[in-house]
Amino acid sequence: MPDAIWIDRDEDLRALAQELAAQPWIGVDTEFLRERTFFPKLCLLQIAAADRVWCVDALSGSLESLIPVLTAAITSKVIHAARQDLEAFYCGSKRIISPVFDTQIAAGCIGLKPQIGYADLANLAAGVRLSKGQTRTDWSKRPLSPEQLEYAADDVLHLGAIMRFLDTRLRELGREEWVAEDCRALEDAGLYEPDPGQAWERLRGLAQLEPRPRSRAKAAAVWRERVARAHNLPRAWILSEPAIFEIAQANPGSVKALRSLRNVPPSFNESFAVDLLEALHEEARADVTDAEPGQELRPTPAQKTLIAKLNEIVDAKAGSLGVSAEILCPRGELKSLAMGRRDVPALGGWRRKEIGDALLEALGQVE
Repeated sequence: MPDAIWIDRDEDLRALAQELAAQPWIGVDTEFLRERTFFPKLCLLQIAAADRVWCVDALSGSLESLIPVLTAAITSKVIHAARQDLEAFYCGSKRIISPVFDTQIAAGCIGLKPQIGYADLANLAAGVRLSKGQTRTDWSKRPLSPEQLEYAADDVLHLGAIMRFLDTRLRELGREEWVAEDCRALEDAGLYEPDPGQAWERLRGLAQLEPRPRSRAKAAAVWRERVARAHNLPRAWILSEPAIFEIAQANPGSVKALRSLRNVPPSFNESFAVDLLEALHEEARADVTDAEPGQELRPTPAQKTLIAKLNEIVDAKAGSLGVSAEILCPRGELKSLAMGRRDVPALGGWRRKEIGDALLEALGQVE
C-alpha cells in the first residue's frame, strides 16, 4: 500500500485542498473519541484519491481549507457507514460533507447484509484482508505509530475499488436512485444536532408509566440532554436512565430527597440537583396533556395480526428483489403502520413504489 501522507500544517492542508478539487471522487473516513464527551472529538481525517492517502491531523488546527472540496457538488465523497463520520465532522465545523456515496447503504441495496462491515466489503471487492488491530486505539495521542497510520490509511485505501464494484452492480439492477436518495437523507443537519426537547424519545419504557410520572420522566430527559450538551459530557455521566425513571416515580421535592434515591449517586452535583428540581417543578405547574405514551403503546391482538400480515408482504417483496426486508421496511415501521401512523420511510421515495403501495393496499383492506 502507498505510505500515508501526514498533514498537520496549514500550508500543506491548503495544497491538499487544491489537489483534491480536481478529483471526481475522494474517499473519506474519520477517527474520533466520544467516551468522555457528549460531542465526538474529531482526531483524524483520512482521505484517499488518485491512489494516494492522506492522514490529516484534526487536532493541530482548523480544517477550514478542506470545507470547499468536502462540500463541492461535483466531487463524490465515498464513505463507509457515513453517519458517524458526518456527525464528527459536523460537530467541529457545522458543515456537512456532501454529496456522499455510502458504501454500506449501497451494499444493502444490491442484496448484501445491511450492516456489512468495511473489511468484508474490501475483501469482496478488492480481495484484501484487513487487520483490525487498532480498533481500540486512542486517536488523540501524538505521535501516531506506523501501525496506527497504516490502519487509518487502510480504512480509505480500498473505498475506490468498493465504489466501482457496487456501482457496477447498482447499474445492472437499476438501483442507483435508491442509494442516491438514502444518501441525500444523510445531509439533514437535524440528524447531527437534534432538538433537545425531543430527548425523551431515547427513553425505553415510558409506556409503563402513568401520565404524570411519564411527564416527569420526559422533563428529566430533556434537562439531562441540555446539561450534557452544555458541559460536553456523556448523558449517563449526568444522570442514568434508571435514575430518570426512579425520579419520575418518586417525585423528590428536595435535594436531600433526590440524593436519597438508589440510582442517584450521593455525589450528584448540587447545582445540577437544584436545576433538575426546578425543571421538575416547572413540569408540575403544567397541565398534563401527555395522556398517551405514543409509539411505545403495545399493539392490540388485532394489530399484532396486522403486523404479521404486513411482515409477510415485506418478506415476499424483499425475496423477489434479493434484498433484506430491513432495507424496505423495518419491523418497527410495520408496527407504526399497524397502529395508525403514516409518516414512515416505507411510504415515501423509492420505497413507495417498491413496497409502500402494497402496504397501503393491505391496510385499506383491513380498515
